[in-house]
Amino acid sequence: MKRFFLMAFLLVSSFVVQAQELKWYTDVKEAITISNKEQKPMLMFFTGSDWCGWCIRLQNEVLKTAEFKKWAADNVVLVELDYPRSVAQTPELKSQNNELQQAFGIQGFPTVFFTSAEAKDGKINFKGLGKTGYVAGGPSAWLTVAEGIVHPKKS
Repeated sequence: MKRFFLMAFLLVSSFVVQAQELKWYTDVKEAITISNKEQKPMLMFFTGSDWCGWCIRLQNEVLKTAEFKKWAADNVVLVELDYPRSVAQTPELKSQNNELQQAFGIQGFPTVFFTSAEAKDGKINFKGLGKTGYVAGGPSAWLTVAEGIVHPKKS
């Protein structure tokens, strides 16, 4: 009987963990569609996932935490724009990411850009809300900055 309850607990736990996983889009056009449908801005994470120490640190200290996952699920559509050195990417993905890096003037990693966008007549118009990078102090410090960008206080 104990074995049954243990197995049931493990099974339920695995579903809870899966439910907490966030969807990171890599196709910006798909992310724009979801962003507009859900009426949430996009969080565009410009990263060098396999070589950038600060990117990896931001991932581990903030983006993989339960606090961030809860906030993100309620407030943004997540977009990962990766510039890896040792992981192959499709030519289309590389081209898209390079175009976005130029469009947003990204010069260093990690950069997190908050934006809304609409696709019209084959062109994408972005409305920048703000940007940040690594913020010392863990998830609560980073989320304070992000919240100020996504939901600015009106004076």
